[in-house]
Amino acid sequence: MHFLLRISGKLLHLKKKSIGLVILVFIILSATTAFLLEPDTFHNWFNALYWVMTTMSTVGYGDFFAATVTGKVFTIFLYIFGIGLLSLVIGKIIDAMGEMQRRRGAGTLSFHGHQHVVLINWSRKTQAAVEEILCYDPKCRIVIIDESGRHPLEAAEQVHFISGDASSDDILRKANIEGARAAIVFGDTRIDEASLTDGKTLLIASSIERIAPQVHTTVEIMQEKNIQNFKHVQVNEFVLSHDAISRLAVRSALQEGNSEVITQLLSRQHGDDIYEIPRSSRWNTYGEAFQDLLQQGATLLSDRGDLGINRKLNQLIPADARLYIVADEATYRKIRQG
Repeated sequence: MHFLLRISGKLLHLKKKSIGLVILVFIILSATTAFLLEPDTFHNWFNALYWVMTTMSTVGYGDFFAATVTGKVFTIFLYIFGIGLLSLVIGKIIDAMGEMQRRRGAGTLSFHGHQHVVLINWSRKTQAAVEEILCYDPKCRIVIIDESGRHPLEAAEQVHFISGDASSDDILRKANIEGARAAIVFGDTRIDEASLTDGKTLLIASSIERIAPQVHTTVEIMQEKNIQNFKHVQVNEFVLSHDAISRLAVRSALQEGNSEVITQLLSRQHGDDIYEIPRSSRWNTYGEAFQDLLQQGATLLSDRGDLGINRKLNQLIPADARLYIVADEATYRKIRQG
């Protein structure tokens, strides 16, 4: 018994690859030994391997069994050592799965996917962003980077978590920022001073632009005076944290129902939404595009940020135009397919 305990203790301290190699060698040697001991019982080496595997797994179908005393002694050997080794492997697999889940929750696992969205700094706004992204694209993979030590949405399989400082190159590369589709940097709500919050956001944005300049980066800015600094690091888009809320509140107060329209356009979860569409070869002017889309159930809204194209209906659509419409999802998909 002491001998068995010593062997078990040594096996438990072996690396996973070493244990796998030991098991493989043990199975091959056992199958070879069984076939040599009872060639008339197994007929070929593969049948002996099959018998060893069913014996070690305690299945024991009974289609093959040892007929000689020597074979039965070897069977007892397999019961003692083989089943123990297999149990050890199963235990290691369960431990590995548990360790993987623990590391996932702690945010220490690197992300290896592509075309994902990286969200930086966890807050209620980040949670709302996750819901909006999944509503927009249910298959989209999301990576959250935050300095907390625990996954904020551990139950969500599509959401990966990286724990650490997002201004660090190592942390950004753990999130595979180079392969990301977009990155959104929210202000750190744990910092009370707005200027310090923007300073940290600026540092993160600079790191992203240096490592992955091709990634579309959007940042949340606390103070309007800092906008020029973010333009300097070539951030694609920025959103003033309290600006949109303040303007929406004023419009709601002065123009009843105004906020309802804007809120609907801000979210894909209710009603119509804003979509970008490709330019059709049938359209030469904005007017032709406007009328064609109107007949399909959509309204041409803008070319990039230009909302005044309804006053330019006779103008030719430039080659680099990016057209946006207001429509429901079914109409949008129909237009895309057309």
